[in-house]
Amino acid sequence: MKIVVLDGYAANPGDLSWEELKKLGECVVYERTSPEEVLERADGADALFTNKVRIKGDLMARLPQLKYIGVMATGYNIIDTDAARERGIVVTNIPSYSTPSVTQMVFAHLLNITQQVQRHSDEVHKGRWAANKEFCFWDTPLIELSDKKMGIVGLGHIGYAVARAAMGFGMRICAYTSKSPFQLPHELKRMELDELFAECDVVSLHCPLTPETRGLVDARRLALMKPSAILINTSRGPLINERDLADALNDGRLFAAGLDVLSSEPPHADNPLLTARNCYITPHIAWATAEARTRLMGIAVSNLKAFVEGKPQNMVVRF
Repeated sequence: MKIVVLDGYAANPGDLSWEELKKLGECVVYERTSPEEVLERADGADALFTNKVRIKGDLMARLPQLKYIGVMATGYNIIDTDAARERGIVVTNIPSYSTPSVTQMVFAHLLNITQQVQRHSDEVHKGRWAANKEFCFWDTPLIELSDKKMGIVGLGHIGYAVARAAMGFGMRICAYTSKSPFQLPHELKRMELDELFAECDVVSLHCPLTPETRGLVDARRLALMKPSAILINTSRGPLINERDLADALNDGRLFAAGLDVLSSEPPHADNPLLTARNCYITPHIAWATAEARTRLMGIAVSNLKAFVEGKPQNMVVRF
């Protein structure tokens, strides 16, 4: 079996091993692959692995030997799944590997915003605490999470984990979900989307990017939110209309936003959120702890092994 990894650097920049994958066949790992290089590098491959490199139908048509595509991520919108189905190509993804790490990032952003951790550390290093007359020093509002309403949009593995963590802070949990109220724990209140945006002090996005959710957070929905509210997005950048969010932040109609994803990554220099007031942005690293990437690599190998044994798992295309 010939195995080709098109963009291995994303999941493994050198601190992990490809040895377990290499045991399954002839394996070539490329750190990065441009669109122009995909066909040449994928030629003759039985199995392709990709993190962000798109695999379209016209490419599949030129790779008659291809039997398997392993997406080294949870989201698989980079794959033409209809074309894969037509050609009998198995496509797998890696669900749930990053749940603890993404949950951690949600609260890293939320705690930084409410306690202004980075700002106050910077001010201490500038000497402002040393020059202060009192034993303590702060120059921004400090906000307690207890009894605040946390609104979670999407109750998959990560949404549930965020809910559990928020309960630990004493927050009241609301969720927009397709699950019925009877499927939810009693501590969690089901809400319609507009109601959740209007009532909650914190809104955290955990839904997939689909045609229906693209631009979910727009000017109309932002206008529903409290001026004191906080928006967190560790899911997909295009869930948010970035111009509308920047305007809401700059006008003081929304208190703050904590984002780990943007609509274009890396962002364009003119992205309005880069200069927006109280907008805290991390470079899509919620998933990237060593522990999460180790799980990702292990599941990627397990997925291919299961396929070879005729018992494919984590399939995103059904025949």
